Amino acid sequence: MTDIKVNTAPVLGTDGKAGQHLLEVENLHVEFRTRDGVAKVINGVSYHVDAGETLAVLGESGSGKSVTAQTIMGILDTPPGFVTGGAIRFRGKDLLTMPKDERRLVRGEGISMVFQDALSALNPVFTVGFQIAELFRKRRGMSRADGRKRAIELLDQVKIPAAATRINDYPHQFSGGMRQRVMIAMSLALDPEILIADEPTTALDVTVQAQIMDLLAEIRRERNMGMILITHDLGVVADVADRIAVMYAGRIVEQADVHSLYAKPCHPYTMALLDSLPRLDLKGQELNTIKGLPPNLLRIPSGCAFHPRCRMARDICSAERPALIQLGDRASACHFAEELVGRE
Repeated sequence: MTDIKVNTAPVLGTDGKAGQHLLEVENLHVEFRTRDGVAKVINGVSYHVDAGETLAVLGESGSGKSVTAQTIMGILDTPPGFVTGGAIRFRGKDLLTMPKDERRLVRGEGISMVFQDALSALNPVFTVGFQIAELFRKRRGMSRADGRKRAIELLDQVKIPAAATRINDYPHQFSGGMRQRVMIAMSLALDPEILIADEPTTALDVTVQAQIMDLLAEIRRERNMGMILITHDLGVVADVADRIAVMYAGRIVEQADVHSLYAKPCHPYTMALLDSLPRLDLKGQELNTIKGLPPNLLRIPSGCAFHPRCRMARDICSAERPALIQLGDRASACHFAEELVGRE
């Protein structure tokens, strides 16, 4: 890779002192107001990301992973989505109270995002080169020639062969994996400090998935970026994440470093997700599944939202919602978290 900008600046808070997290989501609440009622989509989510680390956010579809990311980026559709509480601080400044013009400058330069479906995210009537170069013309004031030159450099950095030629191609002329590389190039154009990758390997075959994940990990290391990796696939994150936050029904139910979570999950939902992974030593046997479906967010079950599907559920689980409690260097929202963390 060439011409890579490395972020080495200390993380500063509002008082100018080093030590605060680069990005911090605190007690975030988001609801969708629909004709059928109010869906509580995000219910008190808190997590942080620092420079040079990767946080993986895991959970089934509908758990609130992507809505949290959209809220961080400031691209939540309103209506129906409304932020009803919490804070999102980038370098100590709350994005939710920031003026629109100031927040727009953070988007792309401070925090950038790789979307799930590259074909939908890219404009089909413009070449990929035009779309990347436009960022430099609009946000950096570059000429067309200089913008085109930087676009070629970015396509080369994300390992698109013959970048100087492919820059003239349209999105439909690229394979799925190459389109995702174009999306990554666009997200890196303004040298962000945080990169949010929302299901970056969706609809890609296994070999291409591995290539995209390796590329993201390499870029993160060389640029010293913080990265939020959103996925439902535990196999994807094992080699690239530093910490994992597991979401269910709009809440984080477990947080831990990647090695601790895989070695000893301390929430029944995380345990069920890991049990559902295919294993070579169980070849020919029936795969484990999580019974039932994720809850309707218009009618979230009382107590622990996972209790209707939980093999460990007891009476207290339907009566009281467990708090996310700290257990050493990890956290779990289960009434029996201490019992689980103490097991052999």
